[in-house]
Amino acid sequence: MSVIEKYWDDAREGDECISPTYTVTRERILAYADLTGDHTPVHVDEAYANASHFGCLVAHGLFGLSIADGLKTQCEYRFLPGMSLGWTWDFVLPIKVNDVLHVRMRVGAMRPSNSRPGWGIVVLPSELINQHGEVVQRGEHRLMVPRRALA
Repeated sequence: MSVIEKYWDDAREGDECISPTYTVTRERILAYADLTGDHTPVHVDEAYANASHFGCLVAHGLFGLSIADGLKTQCEYRFLPGMSLGWTWDFVLPIKVNDVLHVRMRVGAMRPSNSRPGWGIVVLPSELINQHGEVVQRGEHRLMVPRRALA
């Protein structure tokens, strides 16, 4: 199946997409710790994490946001490459080893860019959801996306 990347003009408020899944592993959490340099014990030391209020090893909050962004790019509903304008993101529940995550994304507010003709702004409310249907993280991604050329 080929994915057609969308212009801003192709999107409609309320359009929705569900991503493929991603399985969290201990190795991936440790690799993220090495990549970022964040070796906080609750993320890398099982004995410490087991004795913590989490009761087990948990992923970094930004690990979840990174996974959510990657999963979003794997959705069948994709925009042409544009510019990320930022995120507003909440960490709701811990992400644990063996969690199977997916993203539910929808098109929220849309408007033409005031500063860049030929571009539009879109807000993508998104939820990162585990295998139990629990929202573990949620927020919005603001993007600047190309518009179709005017004839």
